[in-house]
Amino acid sequence: MLLEARKFSDAENLLKSVSIEDYHRYPFPLLASTIEHCCCLEPKVIAKLFNLMLKVYSDNKKFGQVIETFDHMKNNGIEIDERTCTMHLLALKRKNQIRSSLEFFNLMIKSGVEVSVYSLTIVVDVLCETGEIKRCRELVQKMVTSGTKPNIVTYNVMINACARRWNFNELASILDLMKKEGEAFNVNTYKILVDGYTSFGKFQEAEKLILEMHHRDMKADTHMYNLILNGYCKLGLIDRAFSLFDKMTSRGVSSNVDTLWALINGICDAGKMEIAMVYVSKMQSKGIELDQVMFNKLIDGYCNKGMVDEAFELQLQMEMRGFDADTYKCCKIVGDLLKLKRFEEAKQLVNIMVRRGGSPEKLTTIDDGNLV
Repeated sequence: MLLEARKFSDAENLLKSVSIEDYHRYPFPLLASTIEHCCCLEPKVIAKLFNLMLKVYSDNKKFGQVIETFDHMKNNGIEIDERTCTMHLLALKRKNQIRSSLEFFNLMIKSGVEVSVYSLTIVVDVLCETGEIKRCRELVQKMVTSGTKPNIVTYNVMINACARRWNFNELASILDLMKKEGEAFNVNTYKILVDGYTSFGKFQEAEKLILEMHHRDMKADTHMYNLILNGYCKLGLIDRAFSLFDKMTSRGVSSNVDTLWALINGICDAGKMEIAMVYVSKMQSKGIELDQVMFNKLIDGYCNKGMVDEAFELQLQMEMRGFDADTYKCCKIVGDLLKLKRFEEAKQLVNIMVRRGGSPEKLTTIDDGNLV
């Protein structure tokens, strides 16, 4: 036979043609009866054949026949391959068969199939996707007592579900279980937690995790630092942002445009324009030029500080780069220039706005030093 010759692919194709393509002629009860009355087959070969049938039915989405095959194997003492069951759980998950996944998993347990951590993790993922995190944790605790130890992937699935939903109470329970079972965080765990904490505004907690990574000789990536830096800057905690940036640099983590922009944005909001331009220079030294959003932010910062010369100069640089002028900011600069009786510069800026498509009726115009 094909199975005895280890020609598994040929055996699977043949079984598919009989059990799937010609199912009405060869329903499962007929195939099962035929196999069992074939005295020449050894028990191991029979087990392989039935497990192959289970796989073929699963691959072809004949989920009812999978249960029929499983029950027959259980009732007749035929060994069930746990890996085949795992693949069926994956098939059910891909088809969003949530209830069927849980029912099949429970069937595996009741039938005495030795459940692997891979099967457990699939079901954990299914439960987490439906938001049943507490039920998921309770299942994991139950499986621990039954001898199936979750791994870091299993825990990360649950942690990610909590972090995305800001379910910090359940997260604490999962982390306690993780600690009790002696499972340490990996880099992905830290990334999930930092993302979850920063999205909720827990920036100090996120920074503590990065420090913990450093003590464990794990390197936090630039994105993780950026999430915290951006949060500190939005809250106006510029000193904390500077401190974290210094630590980031000393730990050999490269900054990128998002890092520097977060700092520049926060510094502008704090009105510290001289320091902002220092970081602009750092950014440009990395070959990163100002874009339209950055120009407007810097101009806005200068306007708020009453630094009209710097705002005007940046507005001219925007024009040279071909960026669209912000009408409101241009009008603000024009107004400040007029107060200083710098009419030619004000007129120059109005002309820029008109060239960029501004409506003359809505813009301030200047004629011989007088507002018209």
